[in-house]
Amino acid sequence: MNIDKDYRSGFVSIIGKPNVGKSTILNKLIGEKLSIVTPKPQTTRHNIKGFYTDDKKQIIFFDTPGFLKPRYELHRQMMNFIEEALQDADVTLYVTDHHFPTDYDLELCSVLMRKEKLPKIAIVNKIDLIDVEKLTAITQRLQEIGFEIILTMSALQEQSFNHLLDKIYEYLPLSPPFYPTDDLSDMPVRFFAQEIIREQIFLTIKEEIPYSSTVTIERFIEHDNKIEIFANVWLERKTQRIIFIGEKGKMIKDITERAERELYKFLQKRVKLELWVKVKQNWRKKKNALKEFGY
Repeated sequence: MNIDKDYRSGFVSIIGKPNVGKSTILNKLIGEKLSIVTPKPQTTRHNIKGFYTDDKKQIIFFDTPGFLKPRYELHRQMMNFIEEALQDADVTLYVTDHHFPTDYDLELCSVLMRKEKLPKIAIVNKIDLIDVEKLTAITQRLQEIGFEIILTMSALQEQSFNHLLDKIYEYLPLSPPFYPTDDLSDMPVRFFAQEIIREQIFLTIKEEIPYSSTVTIERFIEHDNKIEIFANVWLERKTQRIIFIGEKGKMIKDITERAERELYKFLQKRVKLELWVKVKQNWRKKKNALKEFGY
């Protein structure tokens, strides 16, 4: 690609409370599923980096964990990821939905408005769930808080994000691309593999176990016609391990098969996945364990 002298590149952080559609927006913008998506809040635990590149601009998006009050050391680390993303951002996309304004929304808006020099775009997502009167009230409140640009959308139904991309472009600094123009991310394949496995845990098992689980890849072996992945699923209690495996191994078999199908879509190769279930007591509360697991 020939880089024009007016080319722009920059960093954009996507933030908001849990489950407002941040990951869906990133995936739609990039045109590839980089962030895992489930109906459960707190699915995203890391800053997921994705690149949008065309002949005018390169945008490095960060999909951040949902803003919440920390209850565990894991939550505190997730909040650190948000702060890091804001420090590096040229633009911030604040995403909310039909539940606005919650206490989390107002606290996060307060944090954002203290960053006076940081350009901010508010997005009201899931407008298919909002009537006209409620949507008007939400946009008026966002204006009162201090957002000058407010966009509305239904990310699941949206066909074009050009209006949002054009608004972001206005705030990007003049710069050549930071990354190769055909890359979608600089995060390792192993990271996305473990996220896909974790997504299937969230979608398959109810209640607390998904939140108490994390995944590490032990071996990732690529052959000509298939990929072998050996992964550990870490839980906090022995009783959770019994539930995770299920009667006669039915639950872990179901999760393995679902993850293999999703990994095939992402890796474009047949995948043989082996899962081992292990226990590290109260790992979410321990700094050393979090570091060991990549948080």
